[in-house]
Amino acid sequence: MATLVPSGLFIPHLLRSLLPSSLALHIPDGFLNIPVTVVCWLLAIGLIALCLKRVQADYQERAVPLMGVCAAFIFAAQMINFPLLGGGTSGHLLGGTLAGVLLGPWAGSLVMTVVFIVQSVIFQDGGLTALGANIVNMGLIGTFGGYYLYRAIRKALGRDSWRGVAVGTVVAAWTSVFVAAIVCAIQLGLSGTVQFTIALAALSFWHFFIGIGEAIITVLAVSYVWRTRPDLIYHPPRRMPTIPESVSSQ
Repeated sequence: MATLVPSGLFIPHLLRSLLPSSLALHIPDGFLNIPVTVVCWLLAIGLIALCLKRVQADYQERAVPLMGVCAAFIFAAQMINFPLLGGGTSGHLLGGTLAGVLLGPWAGSLVMTVVFIVQSVIFQDGGLTALGANIVNMGLIGTFGGYYLYRAIRKALGRDSWRGVAVGTVVAAWTSVFVAAIVCAIQLGLSGTVQFTIALAALSFWHFFIGIGEAIITVLAVSYVWRTRPDLIYHPPRRMPTIPESVSSQ
């Protein structure tokens, strides 16, 4: 998640001058018009209601503590920024794919929703009126999109193999961040906040690199769980997993 639109050499001066410095996937208040805001809120409310129904019906009681631990970890991890190319620019973990891999898409989306609400209310990281859009971008796309892409790759490469889990996690984590950035640019363009091509250029450029950081952090977290408690992974392996020494030693 970009916390600042950069002033580095990679972005043309015109792009930097027209794009608000606070533009990021955590959309602030006032950046979306009423129609886009309403549509996003309807999608977010529908998503939350469906997730609550599925979690109550399908999940065991032991999943509840794991949801709390996962939410706390993602929230804390999002407070730590990693530097990007260019001065004064940083990114941080989004966590949607990580939540999906550990909890599944339904519980994972609820966890991400709670994280976004706390960030918006307490830390003003994203606006209250734009909360619906942020849930759609980083909950629906980040968690659902990331999880189902991960699952497809894991199934293709081996459900019980570390290679399937690792490749699926890396690809899904990067893709979820990049696609969420594109959708965010579309929302801003439809709202007239900034020209679509400008928003798309800036968000896609920087979230290409932020996605790499997301993929690295996510696969390291998943590798630790795979090595120590593989039963905590959603759809755990059917046999005791092995993990390459080069990864397990990290």
